[in-house]
Amino acid sequence: MKSPLTTLCYIEKDGCYLMLHRVTKKNDINHDKWIGVGGHFEGKESPEDCLLREVKEETGLTLTKYQFRGIVTFVSDDDEAEYMHLFTATEFFGDIIDCNEGKLEWYPIDKIDDLELWEGDKIFFRLLKEKAPFFSLKLVYKKGVLTQAILNGEKIKQDWHFDPHLP
Repeated sequence: MKSPLTTLCYIEKDGCYLMLHRVTKKNDINHDKWIGVGGHFEGKESPEDCLLREVKEETGLTLTKYQFRGIVTFVSDDDEAEYMHLFTATEFFGDIIDCNEGKLEWYPIDKIDDLELWEGDKIFFRLLKEKAPFFSLKLVYKKGVLTQAILNGEKIKQDWHFDPHLP
């Protein structure tokens, strides 16, 4: 059984995030979606241990400056909850490798919403863009549709994407 603990990182360079277009694996819950890089904790890893290992495995890059931005709890149908540790990174070294989970591409941060994203991801992208302090975000999905979002214990309005001020 996979750990319910995961990491996700958005690596930034020249106004772009390194995005992973998940097109490789069959039966992938993220198939055709654009996400950051990361994965499940192994053994006795800390969030930082998992972050550094997963980024290296998926991109070939070694992070040298990163920030823990928040915890995102995903609840989906009858599945066990996932607790994602969200990071951003601004400094790294190495050369990008081919990723066996999809295609890596630098994408302009101000155009991220144009990509095929999970609805809840748009909420935390907005929080990242607004440089929100460390946050806790709970996202509840039913059959792949976002039905509820709770930011720091407060429900976000259902029409959050039209409202200029969260919650």
